[in-house]
Amino acid sequence: MSPRFLYLHGFASSPGSRKAIAFERHYAPRGVELDRLDLRVPTFPNLRLSAMIEVTRAAIGGERDRAVVIGSSLGGLTATRTAERDPRVAALVLMAPAFQLAQRWRSQLGEEAWATWQRTNAIEVTDRATGKPAQVPFDFMTDVLAIDEGFPEIRIPTLIVHGVNDDVVPVDHSRRFAAGKRHVRLVEVDDDHELAASIPRILEESDRFLATWLGE
Repeated sequence: MSPRFLYLHGFASSPGSRKAIAFERHYAPRGVELDRLDLRVPTFPNLRLSAMIEVTRAAIGGERDRAVVIGSSLGGLTATRTAERDPRVAALVLMAPAFQLAQRWRSQLGEEAWATWQRTNAIEVTDRATGKPAQVPFDFMTDVLAIDEGFPEIRIPTLIVHGVNDDVVPVDHSRRFAAGKRHVRLVEVDDDHELAASIPRILEESDRFLATWLGE
């Protein structure tokens, strides 16, 4: 039985992201139906990593089904934490996965802004799907802290593509995750967090990596 192919978008993004559409258009001619999941759950302002994981697990299907999960940024983190919990995930393709999310946000915000977020339970971000500002409660981070401790423990074939100029999720996070793991291939590209200029390279690397699951 062929695996299902799932795409998980990043934080403040949507199933209609540029990379999601690129993957869909690339694999559709080969008969691969890519399920672009909506991870804005339960709503974007009230995001929960736990809910994202459950949406992903539900999309895999039945007990005997398998899935190849492709994830960008927060979607990449969701993919790894799903694979950690669900043996039906057969392989991962990750783009700038948002490893150690809470630790990074705290460092990037600074202690004062972090404490203010905790106290007011609100921080303003730009919703990239709408272009409008949105308030995200600290409850999102509380949920992350309960799940995302250290690096995910996974033992399945994994491809990571990460930009060396990424100032959102520094490439060193992927380097440390991949170090010493024969089942993880890390490809570093001259790009930033969006990886927009690297989409052709990402698809090329994915073709080689996924050949077995594509029946090629």
